[in-house]
Amino acid sequence: MLGKRLGIDLGTTNSLVWLAGKGIVLNEPTVVAISPDDGRLIAVGNEAKLMLGKTPGNIEAVRPLRDGVIADYAVTEALLRYFIQTACGRAWFFKPEVMICIPGGVTQVEKRAVLDATLSAGARVAYLIDEALAAAIGAKIPIASASGNMIVDMGGGACEAAVISLGGVVVHKSVRMAGNKIDEAIAGHLRKKYNIIIGEQTAEEIKIKIGSALALNKEETHEVKGRDSVLGLPKLVTVSSTEVTTAIKPILAQIIGTIKSVLEETPPELASDIVDKGIVLSGGTSQLRNLDKLMTQELGVPCHVVEDPLLSVVKGTGIALENIDLYRRSITSR
Repeated sequence: MLGKRLGIDLGTTNSLVWLAGKGIVLNEPTVVAISPDDGRLIAVGNEAKLMLGKTPGNIEAVRPLRDGVIADYAVTEALLRYFIQTACGRAWFFKPEVMICIPGGVTQVEKRAVLDATLSAGARVAYLIDEALAAAIGAKIPIASASGNMIVDMGGGACEAAVISLGGVVVHKSVRMAGNKIDEAIAGHLRKKYNIIIGEQTAEEIKIKIGSALALNKEETHEVKGRDSVLGLPKLVTVSSTEVTTAIKPILAQIIGTIKSVLEETPPELASDIVDKGIVLSGGTSQLRNLDKLMTQELGVPCHVVEDPLLSVVKGTGIALENIDLYRRSITSR
């Protein structure tokens, strides 16, 4: 086999790279720090994430993907080139084959943008696979069988709900409402109630530490530092887990509404399989405390989080890449 084969989960929040024969070789935030004057790359991944909201005028820290799709083409291309070079090593003679997973609801223009960026970044062949399908493969769901399996992949930018049978997607819905919108809801609540402005990293920290989809039996609190929106001075407030649960409720309601609409469109035979097997949850946002319990309550179908929810998509992308002939029908290539 000439050239290496890479599977890339290009997420809004985190990006992971799978190298055929080795497994996951890179797991970094999808953040790039560039020089606005000449477009030069200054930092990528963890190093660039530390710069978010803290940069001087000559450095700009950006997220090149928004809601699961490319928002900044040139920066995404530079990011992909960095991933390919890091995974393949500096001295690579043959260009690699690269498979990238994308949200199911993207347009043809958005698909072409990902393919073009991948080829420009140094790939010999570029493949695209649906994120929901990759998550199902990575979650070890037997997708080739003639029975219905439902997967909900909740990342940073988009939430994908899909019913899979006979190796293909039967019903699919995508909503650009996931982890980042939950962070925004928390930041918006604090600004409204306490007149305090916080950055996205602080909002994410609150979500991880005291966030819960259902009210906790024992309330938890967290000290939050930010800037007073009226006086412009630094401010410290204490936030409770109940407040956070209330603030994120509308976002979770929209995600659950999307899952309900998929279930409504599912053929009856497949729906009965889903009731038996339950719904599989993957992606970083599925780790929100009690989210599986809330969904089970609202949908009346058992929901369970897959093992390693952050890694299921990239694992599935890697498996599909290593067994490309099996999944040829579900893949777009260029």
